[in-house]
Amino acid sequence: MSILVCGGAGYIGSHMVAHLIEKGQEVVILDSFEKGHKDAILGGKVYKGDLKDRKILDKVFTENKIEAVIDFAAYSLVGESMENPLKYFENNIGSTINLLEAMKDYNVKYIVFSSTAATYGEPENIPILESDKTFPTNPYGESKLSVEKILKWCNKAYGIKYTVLRYFNAAGAHISGKIGEDHRPESHLIPIILQVALRQREKIMIFGEDYDTEDGTCVRDYIHVSDLASAHFLALEKMKNGGDSAIYNLGNGKGFSVKEVVEVTRKVTGKEIKAEIAERREGDPAILIASSDKAKKELGWHPQYNSLETIIETAWNWHKKHLNGYEDKN
Repeated sequence: MSILVCGGAGYIGSHMVAHLIEKGQEVVILDSFEKGHKDAILGGKVYKGDLKDRKILDKVFTENKIEAVIDFAAYSLVGESMENPLKYFENNIGSTINLLEAMKDYNVKYIVFSSTAATYGEPENIPILESDKTFPTNPYGESKLSVEKILKWCNKAYGIKYTVLRYFNAAGAHISGKIGEDHRPESHLIPIILQVALRQREKIMIFGEDYDTEDGTCVRDYIHVSDLASAHFLALEKMKNGGDSAIYNLGNGKGFSVKEVVEVTRKVTGKEIKAEIAERREGDPAILIASSDKAKKELGWHPQYNSLETIIETAWNWHKKHLNGYEDKN
């Protein structure tokens, strides 16, 4: 039996594939390669295709004995979602509906869904609890929350068990240095700062310093990408062993401001990193910090790379060896 990883050539998806292979699992990967990289896939059987294409889904499900699905396939840029919400609703919601239709037809009963802290919007508590209200402040978060609701009803109607993992800021790179973070264009804070350290950018732009935080810049909870992968595997094992559908936050439970991340990166790299203040970005909450107590208690999840320095060190290790990212140019 195989595990299907949708979006398995992407940043988090490729680390998930690596983790599954380390656990001795058979892996099938479906990726459109619109954003993903062939060089990021360390093993498994690969199909190129889009979740919106039912033909490729039929091919994958008929040619393999799929036991469960882990779904990372989505657009994830907050700013772009504000400018083009319909693109996000069509892709993030429509694609998942198509995937669930195929799972129903081929009697696949387990899915782990990659969700986001953006479902909460401006949080009512710090740290954020899974039971807190969800009021997304951008279409990206709204699209993920919509899928969460769809999963609930599919569970009720078709018996498809789900685990929703709302994670905070994924960061870092595989400890082996073989795979890392390569978005084109890059939009995540830590790799952008590292590009400044590598003199590939002149400076890092800090969007807003008038937030209600200690130094005025946004505060985020950073979680190592390999720790995210381990949580997905534990969630799948829990469902297969009879556990109920559930929602979990994944984070370290500690927040760092943008200015703090810049400072720690200076320390790790030993490089001068120029930073400049810019206007706020629409849709950015001031503080997002997770309570992951539920995941630790119910999944037995224990992050292995839970210091910001360690997270940045693993990213720095990868970026130094891959100055231009992956060679496949996707």
